[in-house]
Amino acid sequence: MIDSMVSLNPPKTLHTKIPLSPSVITSTTRITYRPNKFRITTIRASSMRKESEQQPSFGDTLLNSTRKHQVLDAVTTSLSNCLSETNLHLTVPALKSKTRGKVRDIYDTEDYLVLVTTDRQSAFDRVLASIPFKGQVLNETSLWWFERTKHIVSNAVVSAPDKNVTIAKKCSVFPVEFVARGFVTGSTDTSLWTVYNKGNRNYCGNVLPEGMVKNQKLPKNILTPTTKAADHDVPVTPDEIIEKGLMPRADYVEASEKALSLFEYGQQVALEHGLILVDTKYEFGKANDGSILLIDEVHTPDSSRYWIANSYLERIQNGLEPENVDKEFLRLWFKSHCNPYEDEVLPDAPEDLVCELAWRYIFLYETITKSKFEMQLTQEPIHDRISQNVASALASLK
Repeated sequence: MIDSMVSLNPPKTLHTKIPLSPSVITSTTRITYRPNKFRITTIRASSMRKESEQQPSFGDTLLNSTRKHQVLDAVTTSLSNCLSETNLHLTVPALKSKTRGKVRDIYDTEDYLVLVTTDRQSAFDRVLASIPFKGQVLNETSLWWFERTKHIVSNAVVSAPDKNVTIAKKCSVFPVEFVARGFVTGSTDTSLWTVYNKGNRNYCGNVLPEGMVKNQKLPKNILTPTTKAADHDVPVTPDEIIEKGLMPRADYVEASEKALSLFEYGQQVALEHGLILVDTKYEFGKANDGSILLIDEVHTPDSSRYWIANSYLERIQNGLEPENVDKEFLRLWFKSHCNPYEDEVLPDAPEDLVCELAWRYIFLYETITKSKFEMQLTQEPIHDRISQNVASALASLK
C-alpha cells in the first residue's frame, strides 16, 4: 500500500515518557455513582511481555496473516456490492416510515423498530465511504455484546432476522450519548486528547490532572456525555443534562452507573482477548414499564476505540502510537488530505484503506467473539435479501 498505508499506525508522535501511576482524578459534578461491580482493568508490562513471548504478536496477525489475505480477497470482490442505502418502506408493506442515520436506517412499525445497519462509514459527523461487510460486522458484534451484558442492563433486542438487521422494542430514547473513556486520546474536535491538548482541564464535569500525554491511561474511567444534535454532538456536563431537562436526575444516575459498568466489563473481556477497549459510547431508552434499556450498538469498532494490548506499553514508551483496530487510521487519512469538518466535497477514500478497514472490523469481531466471521459471497443484491427476511420476521411477530 502506498502513502495511504503510512497512517495505519503512525510513527513517533510522543516525546514524553508516560507515567504509569498518575494522580487520582476528581470531579466537580454533583452527580455521584455507586462503585462498579467488576474488577479494575490494569495493564502490566510484565504480563504483556510474557503473553507476546507465548503466542504470535497480534500486530503481526493484524498486518500480515493467511486469514487477512482470505478476507481481503472476499472484500475486494464485494466492493461493488455494499449496502450503502436501503428503502425497505418501498419493499416491505408493514414498514411505514424511514429515518436515515449516519450508519443505520430505522423503520417504524406499529409495535417495533427495524434497524438496518448499512455499510456506510461515518466520521467527523458525515459519511466518508462504504465498507464491505461493515454493516454485518456491526450488527453481529452488537448482538454478541447485547447477549453478554444482560446481567448489567436489559436491552431492546427482539430478534435478528438478517445479518444486517435487528428488530427492537420501541422506547423513549434519551437525547444523550454516554461516552465512556479510559485513556487520553483521539483526533476529532470532541476527543479527550484534543480538548486536553488545548488546555481544558475540566471536561464534562471531570477534572483532569496536569501533565498527561497522548494515549496515557486515565486514573479512572470517566463519562463525557454529549447531546444528540442533528449535525454534531455537543459535550455537556451531568448537571447541564438535568438543568436542561434532557433527563430526570434519577434516570441519568442509573444510566450513568450502567454505562460505567458496561465499560468496565467490556474492558475486562477485551483484555482477556488481547485487546484494550479505550473508549466507547452507549445510548439508552426508557420502556413503557419505566425500565431503562440499552439500545443502538455495543462495543463495536464504529462506537469504540480498540488497541492491541501486548504492544501498548512498549509503543507508547518509545514514542509510538498504539496499534489500533478501529477506524482511527481512516480519520487520520482524511484529516491529512482535507478539512473533513468544512470542505463541502471530500476526496474518495483509497481502495486499499477501504479494504484495510473492512479487514480490521472483521479481525476485531473474530478476536472478541472467538468465532469465524461468515462472509456471504453472492451476486444477490443485499437489499433484496434483507427485504425478504424482514417481511418474513414481521409476519411471524403478528
